[in-house]
Amino acid sequence: MLSQKDNEHSDLDTAPRQRRLAVIGGGISGLAAAYKLHCETADMQPPPEIVLFEGSPRVGGCISTYSLDDTILELGPDSFITEKPAGLELCRKLGIEDRLVETDKAHRRTFIAHNGQLHPLPEGFLMMAPTQIFPMLNSRLFSWEAKMRMLKEPFVPAAPQGSDESLSQFVERRLGKEVLDRVVQPLVGGIYTANPDRLSMKAALPRMVQLEQKYGSLVKGLVATGKARNESGARYGMFVTFDEGISVLVNAIVAKLPAETVRTHAIVSKVRRKDDSWELEFFDGKKLGVDGVVIATSSFHAADMLSELDSDLSQALASIEYASSAVLNLIYRRSDIPHLLDGFGFVVPRTERRTILACSFTSVKWPGRTPPEKALLRVFVGGALQPDIFDLADEHIECLMWEDLKTYLGIQHLPLLSVISRFPRGMPQYNVGHTDTVSKIDDCVGKYLGLELAGNAYSGVGIPDCIASGEKAASAILDQAIRVAKTG
Repeated sequence: MLSQKDNEHSDLDTAPRQRRLAVIGGGISGLAAAYKLHCETADMQPPPEIVLFEGSPRVGGCISTYSLDDTILELGPDSFITEKPAGLELCRKLGIEDRLVETDKAHRRTFIAHNGQLHPLPEGFLMMAPTQIFPMLNSRLFSWEAKMRMLKEPFVPAAPQGSDESLSQFVERRLGKEVLDRVVQPLVGGIYTANPDRLSMKAALPRMVQLEQKYGSLVKGLVATGKARNESGARYGMFVTFDEGISVLVNAIVAKLPAETVRTHAIVSKVRRKDDSWELEFFDGKKLGVDGVVIATSSFHAADMLSELDSDLSQALASIEYASSAVLNLIYRRSDIPHLLDGFGFVVPRTERRTILACSFTSVKWPGRTPPEKALLRVFVGGALQPDIFDLADEHIECLMWEDLKTYLGIQHLPLLSVISRFPRGMPQYNVGHTDTVSKIDDCVGKYLGLELAGNAYSGVGIPDCIASGEKAASAILDQAIRVAKTG
């Protein structure tokens, strides 16, 4: 998605000085913040100038939809979850709710790779716990020892309140190592492309920790809160995208912003406090005064920008680790894939020792993505457990990936088209201790009037989380600006 105005920012220096609020970073968090600021200040007299600065040639961040003839390719995320309200609420405000589409109601299930074969995830297995007994007992995915161990889950004592366990520690304690290795690691760890031995339950999956504390059991908690209602694939219905791809959301936000709001090729190198306001210094040396700023970039970029302002804040931001990953879009003739593709895709546990992390059957999952005579797959590689894979050349990754697809799907032919998109240091790692780091960051930021942070590095990595983060930061900046205006 190209910005509304692909130009330099120097003309801002000559603009009449008025109250100016800046957003740094044109991903979905920054766009949500800019749109919130625009909407909430429209009736102010005079309204402040809202400017979003993006260092690259386009806005949208990792969100990028590419149309190729009769096929829609998602180079980044392809959907968002409706269980968290911020995404849907923004769609309603933008007037694009009617363009949302659910996953296809046919074949709403997931496969797990095990010993070179694909096994359906047992019906009622939600995130990390079985909520139905018989599908779990009938599954060939688990040994009988593992099945008996899962049946004991309601009787496992809860961890001390306030403890911060890793995903591995939590699941092994409650359900056993086999469940961790065969299902939870690829399903949950894959969301964050994370190392389960380091991923923080408290930061990444606080809901599961709360269920354990309240009900003493994941199974009891999931059943009591109604989360186990997935007999007809209801959980898959919580995921939505747009009729022409997820970039519809980005395009809609940009279309609602004034023409001068979005500035691309504008790399902010430093953010400094200057008197009672803020000064942005750009990569080319130009400087700009603003009254408030939302930094909606990766935490390591924010650390660089704020290094002169607050060393403690900068160090805390820089301490958040990131993993790199890549997505491959593959177009095949449907007749070249022997597998029935009677599901939404499969995940691959690390115990399989394969290259790919997961494969999504995109043309099955989302209707209308490609003609019926073709099939569209999305394959994921890299992550915290396989950083060496990400570093390989595209051709090398493709060769390794095709061997895996041959094993699991029986594919003998090369695809009609292969498109790889890379995301270096694209996924923040919510490692054990992450909530303490975020608390420290919040305390540091709280010392500075007119400064806020947003993005996926802090309290959620999904699109709704990022939207909520951007909107929260924008609201805080506005509240501060209004207080200053009243006292000024």
